[in-house]
Amino acid sequence: MGKRLIQQARGAGGPTYRAPSFRYKSKAKHKPFDGKDASGEVVGLMHCPGHSAPLAQIKDIDGCEYFIIAPEGIKKGDVLKSGSKVQARVGNTVSLQHLPEGTLLYNIESEPGDGGKYCRASGTFARLVSHRKGKVIIELPSKKQKLFHSQCRATIGIVAGGGRTEKPFLKAGIRYYRMKARNKKYPIMSGAAQNAVDHPFGNKRTSRKSKARPVARNAPPGRKVGMIAARRTGRKVHRVKRELQ
Repeated sequence: MGKRLIQQARGAGGPTYRAPSFRYKSKAKHKPFDGKDASGEVVGLMHCPGHSAPLAQIKDIDGCEYFIIAPEGIKKGDVLKSGSKVQARVGNTVSLQHLPEGTLLYNIESEPGDGGKYCRASGTFARLVSHRKGKVIIELPSKKQKLFHSQCRATIGIVAGGGRTEKPFLKAGIRYYRMKARNKKYPIMSGAAQNAVDHPFGNKRTSRKSKARPVARNAPPGRKVGMIAARRTGRKVHRVKRELQ
């Protein structure tokens, strides 16, 4: 009888891989824009297991409270504004069309009004490169440049919590409990180190231990691992030698 691979077990949605969303504080989004500029006071900063960056709790004039991803340098009691033409200060949420080139941004909307999708991890930021007709070019943390609608909103500044990945775990037990808190798979074992029943690459019948090979695009789900529908395989040394000759 067959056995599910790790990839298949995660897709089945079992409790082993379910996110502990009952421990999350709240969603971190931009406040819905109703055409008017709004302002709110930072009433608290907190940690959320579902986010790598700290969250800032904002309370506006109407008494409504919501959460945003906190920028560096923010503190309790600061007043943050959001709108289409608010001042370009750290923590304010502004439309991209009203920001100058070179501005550092985070939590950028993919479509106007979706609350923010890009550049949300701790210590990250994007940079506004240039304006086009109805579009804005932004350089993401991966150095890739992407076009956004000019009416999309973003928060000015750098996401707080930078340097999170620079602190070593030192002990495997600390790493284990850190991953367990977010219900992440740990430790991650390579397919070649597994048994034959657990993975197509796994076996213990040879000294090489691995059965890794390219797999067709129309392979069944239990076999589709590794290099899927590879365009070519092998080394390129011979072709380079021929070109040199």
